[in-house]
Amino acid sequence: MAIRIILADDHKIIREGLRSLLEKQPDMEVIAEAQDGPTTVQLAQKLHPHIVIMDIGMPKMNGIDATAKIMTEHKGFVRVIALSMHSDRRFVMEMLKAGAAGYLLKDSAFEELVSAIHAVMAKQHYLSPMITDVVVSEYLRNLPGNEPTAFTVLTAREREVLQLMAEGKSTKHIASILGVSVKTVETHRQQIMEKLNTHSIAELTKYAIREGLTSLEP
Repeated sequence: MAIRIILADDHKIIREGLRSLLEKQPDMEVIAEAQDGPTTVQLAQKLHPHIVIMDIGMPKMNGIDATAKIMTEHKGFVRVIALSMHSDRRFVMEMLKAGAAGYLLKDSAFEELVSAIHAVMAKQHYLSPMITDVVVSEYLRNLPGNEPTAFTVLTAREREVLQLMAEGKSTKHIASILGVSVKTVETHRQQIMEKLNTHSIAELTKYAIREGLTSLEP
């Protein structure tokens, strides 16, 4: 039986390149593509893939929160492999905490991705060598588990609102995307500002970028 794969990346050229390479593998099948977090979660719910290859910096919902949602609903069946340009400790550790079984950098050789897919299908974890160094360094640093990050200070819905705000969406547009009232979005925004002790959208945007919820890319 072929390994069923969903590709999640907001860059079409990357998805097309990965699809072309993966479909040359005799035991792999790309069953869907997604360009943002919510679509990835929906496709995972609908199609029940074996593997989701997940970018971190995606619109509407970042790959970390998307991974957490997928793991909550499909833990034990769907396996997530992060394929990211980020090797920063914060991104790596939050992705692994969310439940990712693998983490590779986008400059890895394609053969390494194939090895990662086979490893996680065998219920193992797979980390690029540089990512392994990050994880080991984190362990040696012995940082306290309650180090404040966006993923510990804010709720999942607050992170969604913050990401959409940082991406330039209006309050009305955010309400439409999330299926809630404008007042609810305004309440979330006030709570976010209070929790982070910030007083402007510019400050919130800088925070969202620093925490990996969004990026400087359009």
